[in-house]
Amino acid sequence: MHGDYLAQFANQQYLNLESCKRDGTPVQTPVWFAEDDGTLYIYSLANAGRVKRIRRNPLTLPRIVHGAIRAFRRWVEAQATIADATTAEHGHMLLLQKYGWKKRLGNIFSGLMKRERVVMTIRLVE
Repeated sequence: MHGDYLAQFANQQYLNLESCKRDGTPVQTPVWFAEDDGTLYIYSLANAGRVKRIRRNPLTLPRIVHGAIRAFRRWVEAQATIADATTAEHGHMLLLQKYGWKKRLGNIFSGLMKRERVVMTIRLVE
């Protein structure tokens, strides 16, 4: 089932990630992503709100949907975690393969600005 659901992301550039604030208010964010073996990888600045929300509550269940934010499809629950260094390296490699020069340009700017980034893995909840 998960493979079938994830297949619809194959040709998409963004997914819409929803996580919740401390008070339970949902926050939706379009993000770049790459998929490998049933796991979605996204990256973000380490101090971004979505990262803070997932760090604060590792049991947060973000919901994901593909396409433009206005083109909502069925939301599915997933669990997001901050990746370790090895997994993050793999995630960055997948994102670089998918987004090419745009990701390279982002890497250059992040390096020049000394911005810390993290990779998050997202797995669908059974």
